[in-house]
Amino acid sequence: MVTETLSDAEVDRMFRALADATRRDIVRRTLLAESSVSELARAYDMSFAAVQKHVTVLEAAELVAKIPRGRERIIRGRPETIRRAQELLGHFEQLWRGRIDRLDALLAEESPPG
Repeated sequence: MVTETLSDAEVDRMFRALADATRRDIVRRTLLAESSVSELARAYDMSFAAVQKHVTVLEAAELVAKIPRGRERIIRGRPETIRRAQELLGHFEQLWRGRIDRLDALLAEESPPG
């Protein structure tokens, strides 16, 4: 079960990181293809330092990995972390579907026939 493998702090970091549109776009881009921080910075109307801060937040949430390659730092998306987030959301979906099913059954028992 995912909840056993993800601490509350990890879940908080992951979803806080994904709450920002720029960070979601960086994750999307780096899942499609590795990019240097410089390449990523050119894609946004913000400073190199600002993009670097976004990457740092994503790296702390384990959504991307920063790999040294010569003088550059290559950013690579981490699909396994996205998969963990998807599994966690699936767990929440199952929990709520079960609650709704129980509520439906309760309402069906209490409603008069016809």
